[in-house]
Amino acid sequence: MKRSTFIRGLAALSATATLSLGLAPTASAQAANDFPNRTIELLVPYQPGGGTDGLARAFSEASRKHISQSIVIVNRPGAGGAIGWTEVINAKPDGYKLAVLTVELLTLPHLGLAKFNYDDFQPIAQLNADPAAITVKADAPWNTIEEFLAAAKKSPEGIRVGNSGNGSIWHLAAAALEDKTGTKFGHIPFQGAAPAVLALLGGHIEAVAVSPAEVTTHVQGGKLKVLMVMADKRVKGFEKVPTAKERGIDLSIGTWRGLGAPKNTPPEVMARLREITAKTAAEPLMHEVMDKQNLGYVYTDGAAFKETLAKDNAYFKALITKLNIKP
Repeated sequence: MKRSTFIRGLAALSATATLSLGLAPTASAQAANDFPNRTIELLVPYQPGGGTDGLARAFSEASRKHISQSIVIVNRPGAGGAIGWTEVINAKPDGYKLAVLTVELLTLPHLGLAKFNYDDFQPIAQLNADPAAITVKADAPWNTIEEFLAAAKKSPEGIRVGNSGNGSIWHLAAAALEDKTGTKFGHIPFQGAAPAVLALLGGHIEAVAVSPAEVTTHVQGGKLKVLMVMADKRVKGFEKVPTAKERGIDLSIGTWRGLGAPKNTPPEVMARLREITAKTAAEPLMHEVMDKQNLGYVYTDGAAFKETLAKDNAYFKALITKLNIKP
């Protein structure tokens, strides 16, 4: 009797275990179906006002049609982006804390300024690509890139060029321009492109090496002028501004922006995030805001964005080594 009771107990336990195992995927799928059921934080690792911040806010606004919860923008400037990215990397991988990724995610580790790697994130999608541009005050004595470079050669490091932080893409762009033209700038780092542009407006520096998007408003307002873009072709909204290659400088360099989640985020949640992002990226509002800010629209899905990360990581590692850039 005891034996039969014991066997029946084992059978019941086995059935319960089997049922539990069978329910596990359903519960996981249900959790993904419920995602998001609360506010999502999207961290921008720079101060408000720059192109990265503008892109994030456009995405947040355009996403409202596709999710019931809000995407709240949180600015975490500092260390060229490392502070914000580290926070997201260390966050619970549940899809509720995401980051805007920029190319500095690749450059900072090669400069010894960050211990993370690009594969600490799972890429959601790429949303943008922009070239570097050399911009000066509207009343500056230089009207061409040749005049600007001639002044830099006469006064090595006397021409101060602002960037969005040591190791940032705009720092690298200015350094690459030095390498290609035999000039030497004084590199002045800021916690994002917006503060660098404000310093230029205030006359504290002579130029910035940031994207056209980050100076659009001030160029349209007659306060700044763009001398050159470091792109393969002229930029929409800046059709009169020559490319570096048109001026005999073999240089094409810039940034991209996209979204990423901590690497251990569950695949069901990642699939939902990618679905939301694809729909949001196609929204007319997203395109309108990006066009207004002269942000270059480029959409690639998670798999293609991952390939871009790997390819660009190798490129910037080689560039930093060649130019011997030190933080």
